Amino acid sequence: MAPAKATNVVRLLLGSTALWLSQLGAGTVAASKSVTAHLAAKWPETPLLLEASEFMAEESNEKFWQFLETVQELAIYKQTESDYSYYNLILKKAGQFLDNLHINLLKFAFSIRAYSPAIQMFQQIAADEPPPDGCNAFVVIHKKHTCKINEIKKLLKKAASRTRPYLFKGDHKFPTNKENLPVVILYAEMGTRTFSAFHKVLSAKAQNEEILYVLRHYIQKPSSRKMYLSGYGVELAIKSTEYKALDDTQVKTVTNTTVEDETEANEVQGFLFGKLKS
Repeated sequence: MAPAKATNVVRLLLGSTALWLSQLGAGTVAASKSVTAHLAAKWPETPLLLEASEFMAEESNEKFWQFLETVQELAIYKQTESDYSYYNLILKKAGQFLDNLHINLLKFAFSIRAYSPAIQMFQQIAADEPPPDGCNAFVVIHKKHTCKINEIKKLLKKAASRTRPYLFKGDHKFPTNKENLPVVILYAEMGTRTFSAFHKVLSAKAQNEEILYVLRHYIQKPSSRKMYLSGYGVELAIKSTEYKALDDTQVKTVTNTTVEDETEANEVQGFLFGKLKS
């Protein structure tokens, strides 16, 4: 190989190497260190369908129960549809009662999980009852519990002789003209078949003004996924653990000198009180 040609080959190789090193260096600089933090609630993830119902309840009690009627067995689609498809299905159902502006507000509420704490509140109330073992849903009729629909009529016979339950401001009451009726509280997960079976019986009795029907959310088997929150004010403070070694003798000397200088400078109307002796 001629010397000139060999020189050109060496230059080409060196240029390629320099270019590769420059790109590698640029990649290293670009890959800056970062810290990613997630804020998880103490309760598990709550179903979007229940959160949507709470959004409806905030609009009006009438819209809540209308929405409920259209999603009585909607949860069965969750097993076959993807999360995104199920999400769109909920929005489609809600769109029957909301305009485009409120649909966008519902999407925003979903994104920050604004109504998840309300679902957890009902879940905690249900846990304090406590729920009967092995029941997907249950009713409480003046302190008497059952998860069997055929026992509701029996428990209603002597309901007036038992203490009337306390109702919260956020409870969902079936629309009725009378309030002084036996109270039947249903703890169930909206959208399930078990809920639909209970709701069919209780809503018929409520329409006949036999009972005051109250619904509270209850999830027998909560999700195993964590409830991640967003849109909340959170500060992550990381303390630096880097320390420097200092010579204590030099620090003390500097400190003493500074004190003396400050004392001498303490002059009041021509008198240096630091110099005066008793």
